[in-house]
Amino acid sequence: MTTDALTRPAEWPGLVNPDGSRWHYLDTAATAQKPQVVIDAMVRALGSDYATVHRGVYARSADMTLAFEAARRKVAALVGGAENELVFTRGATEAINLVAQTWGQANLKAGDRILISTLEHHANIVPWQMLRDRTGVEIDVCPLTEDGLIDLAAAERILTPAHKLVAFAHVSNVLGSTLDAQRAVAFAHSVGAKILLDGCQSVARLTVDVKALDADFYVFSAHKLYGPTGIGALWAKAEILDAMPPWQGGGAMIDKVTFEKTTYAPAPQRFEAGTPAIVEAIGFGAAVDFVKAQGLDAIHAHECALVAKAREALRGMNSVRLFGPEDSAGILSFALEGVHPHDLGTILDEEGVAIRAGHHCAQPLMAHLGVPATARASFGIYSDESDIAALVRGIERTKRIFG
Repeated sequence: MTTDALTRPAEWPGLVNPDGSRWHYLDTAATAQKPQVVIDAMVRALGSDYATVHRGVYARSADMTLAFEAARRKVAALVGGAENELVFTRGATEAINLVAQTWGQANLKAGDRILISTLEHHANIVPWQMLRDRTGVEIDVCPLTEDGLIDLAAAERILTPAHKLVAFAHVSNVLGSTLDAQRAVAFAHSVGAKILLDGCQSVARLTVDVKALDADFYVFSAHKLYGPTGIGALWAKAEILDAMPPWQGGGAMIDKVTFEKTTYAPAPQRFEAGTPAIVEAIGFGAAVDFVKAQGLDAIHAHECALVAKAREALRGMNSVRLFGPEDSAGILSFALEGVHPHDLGTILDEEGVAIRAGHHCAQPLMAHLGVPATARASFGIYSDESDIAALVRGIERTKRIFG
């Protein structure tokens, strides 16, 4: 992968300001900018190729159905899965809720336990709390190591046969810390628990093989993978997915409907009620093609090099506190002494730099870190050293303003 080729303005229309200058976009962990090839694929799908799927007997509908299911195969293959194991959802949040409200509701009861961690996104906390309120299951929280990793030694001590599910982030959206997923899966399975991995921050930079990991559930979204918003994926082992009851009712998820009884389609269609996000699925597939063409190892190396340079630059500022491990994956969270992250973000915006400022949908983690919020710079395939230089200039200006 050549950095110059990947940072060309023509490839990334969202990175070009109206005056033609570069927008220093450092909020990829929130949502990634879209390459032109993904935009083009979606324009064609919404225009000259557009038709419904799974229903029409006319040729264009058949062609679009083939393209839609080809996208499912691509997305499944990205994580080492098969098409019959991949459910399209509105995003990773919906995917977790789907698991909680189908598998969780059907299999968990009072006295059972779920293990999550301190660094989880709200989407991997709240659905389990809602399930707890309905079923009486208990939730345990695994602590972190000093450098912000999920403490798997502690997890091993906490886990008991009462635990039926472990739900961990593969990569933290705040700290960039990477889970030893294979070890986490082994610990979960050793007590008979299933494991769900939140792959939102991992699939765009790490090679994932759910079969090699022996994961039970894996969730991720398209928009952090250089694809569109409004679509994500739930991968689950076929035998688990086949046994899960339907979630939402309507068209497309049925086998036969009568007033007396309805029978349901097999997975994954059973979980995709209504007309699907056709254009978004095509964009999802195009994003997978794009990322695989660049090479995940090369993307990860590129981002890690930038994070290392950014950490080095910010470490030289006495007023900056860095969070997370040295080898964080594409993400750097920090705090500037005496300056709220929102104020820093506003001043950086004036300098043409976009960062995320806030609790990052991880309020329990903020409480653990002892701060109300952090500033977060997150890198992507299109990031380069000019973005770091602009970030540093903006921080220096902020320090001068606040004295």
